[in-house]
Amino acid sequence: MIKLADLFPGILVSLCAAFVFAPLLTRLALRVGLVDMPGSQPHKWHSAPTPMAGGTILALALLVSYLTVLPAPDPGVRGILLAGAVVYLWGLWDDRFALPAWAKLLGQILAALILWFAGIRVHLLGSDWLDFGITVFWIVGMVNAYNFVDSMDGLALGLAAIGAAFFMLVTVDSQQPALAALSAAIVGATIGAFFYNATPARMFIGDSGSQLLGLLLGAVGMAYVPIGLNNAVSWFTPILVLGVPVFNMVLVVSSRLWRGLRVYQAHKDHVSHRLVHLGLDKTRTVLVIQLTAIVLGLTAFIALGGTPLTANLLFGLVVLTGIVVIIFLERRYPREESGAEQAGGGG
Repeated sequence: MIKLADLFPGILVSLCAAFVFAPLLTRLALRVGLVDMPGSQPHKWHSAPTPMAGGTILALALLVSYLTVLPAPDPGVRGILLAGAVVYLWGLWDDRFALPAWAKLLGQILAALILWFAGIRVHLLGSDWLDFGITVFWIVGMVNAYNFVDSMDGLALGLAAIGAAFFMLVTVDSQQPALAALSAAIVGATIGAFFYNATPARMFIGDSGSQLLGLLLGAVGMAYVPIGLNNAVSWFTPILVLGVPVFNMVLVVSSRLWRGLRVYQAHKDHVSHRLVHLGLDKTRTVLVIQLTAIVLGLTAFIALGGTPLTANLLFGLVVLTGIVVIIFLERRYPREESGAEQAGGGG
């Protein structure tokens, strides 16, 4: 039986690996041209060329953890890691050469196919074709959700650390040691990298980092299977644990469709930008968003202890609240600002 204390070495090693290798990798990113230039788009707030090294930092930290203290991954987690490697390399290519939207989507679908054949898939509707469609939709959605939410210093890494911590707890409870170990490694890697990505950021995570985080956490959410619980109280656990990126994705996509804009063309209309427009400074904006992620994770845990009726009513209340917040934010955000073009890490 796996215990929470068994995961602490994995957290510590991945944290230390990310912290120690980050300075070297940021310098390497500068040398090879993986740099986000200030002023290249209207939304850019940084004032100096910033290396996009976060994806490589995270990938290396996970690798070091598995080569040292973590047990060998089971076939399912090997599939998750392989799919993660695909989106990381695809994202690294995009960071360097700016791939078109269709090419990005191709890599994300390939990663989803790897997960499907590794047995990491949705089991909801009893039809392979329908479950396959939901699996691809969920993975592509989460990869882009983390790419979209990477819009301020430290935001995506902080959200990933929170989500991975909650997944670590639930997978310990469900006795899925391989998933718990992977979640622990993600916690450590994101915390170690956060030091260099917090305001003022010394490096950005880029598409390689944000897409890697989205793939890993989305896959862990699919693979999580609670023991002794009715599926009616647990089917939405991953949605709540990853609720902030999901909310931001729904907000951005619905807003752009409503305004007749291309969904894949970046704009300055993310929840972080809207909160700054409402008067919050950037630091408090990040804190508010991350505190919201903690509240949603706690809500998911509370729902697991309820009856199917109370759990789904609670989830419905969260969804209703999210809809109200989306309407409020859309009405309060000026169209001329929401249409300002944004590109780069946040989409």
